[in-house]
Amino acid sequence: MAKLPLVVACGDYDRVQALANGQVEIPGCEVNFLTMGPEELFFRAFRGGEFDVCEISFSTYLISCDKGASPYIAIPVFPSRMFRHSAIYVRSDRSINAPHDLKGKRVGVPEYQMTAALWVRGLLEDEYNVSPADFVWYSGGLHEPSRKDKVKLTLPASISIHPIGPEEMLDDMLVTGDLDALITPRVPNSFARGNPLVRRLFPEYREASKAYYRKTGLYPIMHGLGIRRTLVEENPWLASSVMDAFERAKQIALERLRDCTALRVSLPFLDAEIDETVALMGTDPWPYGLEPNRKTLEATLDYAYRHGTTSRRLGVEEIFAPTTLERFKI
Repeated sequence: MAKLPLVVACGDYDRVQALANGQVEIPGCEVNFLTMGPEELFFRAFRGGEFDVCEISFSTYLISCDKGASPYIAIPVFPSRMFRHSAIYVRSDRSINAPHDLKGKRVGVPEYQMTAALWVRGLLEDEYNVSPADFVWYSGGLHEPSRKDKVKLTLPASISIHPIGPEEMLDDMLVTGDLDALITPRVPNSFARGNPLVRRLFPEYREASKAYYRKTGLYPIMHGLGIRRTLVEENPWLASSVMDAFERAKQIALERLRDCTALRVSLPFLDAEIDETVALMGTDPWPYGLEPNRKTLEATLDYAYRHGTTSRRLGVEEIFAPTTLERFKI
């Protein structure tokens, strides 16, 4: 029997390298593995449905599920996770020294619905009592003009959001003072170049993120993995096979990372970093599967509904391929 051809698109992460280089195979499949950055990947996935298996923005996926219009069905594999205390940038001359100082301010965001912004909104509301309705939002391109949302939103009337002009860019607007703050996963050029007018709200974001994890147990999920829905319907075995392959690739990456006999990564204190991470998060800080991630997934679904990007509170079980909800044990 001929193997099922699959075009798989994902970021260039250590946890997928064994799949990308063919060390790990997806049984029964002939894989063409593509790597690209998230902006291009998500645009092509949700605008054109170009890939058979692909990394997807988790927030955008939830919106498409809510609308009943997702070309993909997710499996509980999470290629990208990240604490987002580092994603809030503020003007240094606006007396914004703590989260509550953001109330009433003009805040830019590339897309209100993007997953990084979802988690920033969640942590600001839950940890600091600052809600999305406390800002005046502006959306558009960070470094390029005319960026538009990948999906159409219908937000509550309490959310005030304005698209910026077709020639405007958020980073420039922060520098000129037209914005007071930015929420963005990509570091603004102004900050990277050391502009004294721009700083992080949480300069000690590493310690803030660790304290947040100790308190909440949440390690924010940014991206999921989707499979073309029609392929899963036609090949019921596919979802579990893809999940197993990504799990094996991740385990290979973790084993390589832990081998500090000769450092594979150009970080002088990698061994100490690993020890510190294990002490905080356990031996698998990047778990796949539903149950190990249920608390984080429930929070994601809660924020999406609470902040208006989904019209109802989605259930965890309904957003994943049914065959991946439970795993066999020996």
